Amino acid sequence: MTKFPMTVQGARALEEELKHLKTVMRPQITAAIATARELGDLKENAEYHAAREQQGMSEARIRDIEGRLSAAQIIDVTTIPYSGKVFFGTTVDLVNLETEEELSYQIVGEDEADLKLGKISVTSPIARALVGKEEGEIVVVQTPSGLIEYEILEVRHI
Repeated sequence: MTKFPMTVQGARALEEELKHLKTVMRPQITAAIATARELGDLKENAEYHAAREQQGMSEARIRDIEGRLSAAQIIDVTTIPYSGKVFFGTTVDLVNLETEEELSYQIVGEDEADLKLGKISVTSPIARALVGKEEGEIVVVQTPSGLIEYEILEVRHI
């Protein structure tokens, strides 16, 4: 089985969602189905059908999360000796050499990526350009609007 990289924080978030689905949502949905059944004819019972649909989506999400967690290779960058190199899980501080804008990104798995939170997928063009590079190096990233040069200011293990 292929293992997929995931940060400790990403695994923790999935575990919390799984716990919520199993301990809160499942009982609520079961209660909603029971209540809808009491209303009579199930063929024309919109509440029953809505609750069953919600149950199906919830159970599918539970299976999805369990599958992702079982296939995850959880990487805790705080336990890896500092080298100044960019790799999965590190947080990278950059400066755009043209605009002098400073950016900070954490390189995470595809499921964890959220640009608003500064988390970019390891498969994104910028992450692919950064991985393996070191503090002080200049990287060139191909974007839809052209090439952008960044200098790696700092690599952090947080």
